Amino acid sequence: MPKVAEELTALDVKRLSHPGGKRNVLFSVGGVPGLHLQITPGGGRSWVLRATVGTLRRDIGLGSFPGVTLSQAREKARDARAQIDAGVDPIEERKAVKAALVAAQRRGLTFAEAVNRALAAKLDGFKNAKHRQQWENSLATYATPELGKMLVQDISTQDVLRVLQPVWMTKTETASRVRGRIEAVLSWATVAGHRTGDNPARWAGNLKELLPPPSKVAKEGNQPALALEDAARWYAALQAREGFGARALELAALTATRSQEVRGALWDEIDLDNGLWIIPAARMKMDREHRVPLSARAVELLKALPKLKDNPLLFPAARGGQLSDMTLSATMKRMHEADVTENGTGYLDRVSKRPAVPHGLRSTFRDWVAEKTSYPGDMAEVALAHRISNAVEASYRRGDMIERRRQMMADWSEFLSGDYIGSNVVRMV
Repeated sequence: MPKVAEELTALDVKRLSHPGGKRNVLFSVGGVPGLHLQITPGGGRSWVLRATVGTLRRDIGLGSFPGVTLSQAREKARDARAQIDAGVDPIEERKAVKAALVAAQRRGLTFAEAVNRALAAKLDGFKNAKHRQQWENSLATYATPELGKMLVQDISTQDVLRVLQPVWMTKTETASRVRGRIEAVLSWATVAGHRTGDNPARWAGNLKELLPPPSKVAKEGNQPALALEDAARWYAALQAREGFGARALELAALTATRSQEVRGALWDEIDLDNGLWIIPAARMKMDREHRVPLSARAVELLKALPKLKDNPLLFPAARGGQLSDMTLSATMKRMHEADVTENGTGYLDRVSKRPAVPHGLRSTFRDWVAEKTSYPGDMAEVALAHRISNAVEASYRRGDMIERRRQMMADWSEFLSGDYIGSNVVRMV
């Protein structure tokens, strides 16, 4: 046990000074055995507890003066002495606490950061840039607003539910994909050491018990489609509207294509002379080139579009990029609201009675083929670029029936315009 020095007062400590030379000097201040004030040649001052820990002599730093006062230094020294008496090395204990803090900080990864790292790790697994963009966009739209600032180790099943429940019944396919992508991000975070425990986005034995199966919801929650009896009235109202949003929606209706295919359409995909639009596989949901025959009205629409210098898009946004999906949705919503005001009806899905949306136009086209024409259903499936059976694939896909479909799309255009007469005569196709 070190000899207990005379207890210095705070004023005594303040008056201590370095005697000269190039070495640090220790002044015993008393009150606690081994407590010293260390003064450097440059005048720096700090508290040091000199003690024997086991077989080692330790100089244990307790902070700088005057940030740590004399009374505070004595209290810290007593605590350190108590640790030593209990068989704990204060320096090693401090190292362990610091290491645990560093490890916790490294694990302290937010979901938004984890998305970026997980995407980077999976980059080679994506077939093309479109898939990566789909991942980024869906997570940024639905998951990041709720989970982005949360640490991945803190995310629970209830947090994932907050993301999924608002869209599970209305956008089931999208919500299901978002769930899988959240699960993949959190799985990466677990393997990378940023979280432990079960994956809160897992379906089996977890979310499956809290959400209805996507297959069941999808049957009940199809996208609201424009009723066939409202098609001509709706199309006339659409033609009366101006702007790229209205024209993009019109092309989507005339060609029965998806919003993303229209919004990303490029001029070099269009052959106006032959009335043909060739969408490359990289932009198609099924990763397969899709040829779209253009009706006379579709060609007329495209010829009237302005071509912007240095912009290859048919329908560029105001800032030069693609139109957002919300642009088409907002156009259709405004049309519904305007018709409700004028006629008191609007454009509602025949079954669900919900306002029709852009994607529902594809269902309207499919209903028209089935109910108003004698065109084969498989031809409509090809027009919609749906995945179809192997047997049909062999007989129809080889030539994709482009010329046969050309007449079908011309009739569809006439139906939208209110000029289609129809026939009970079976078409030879």
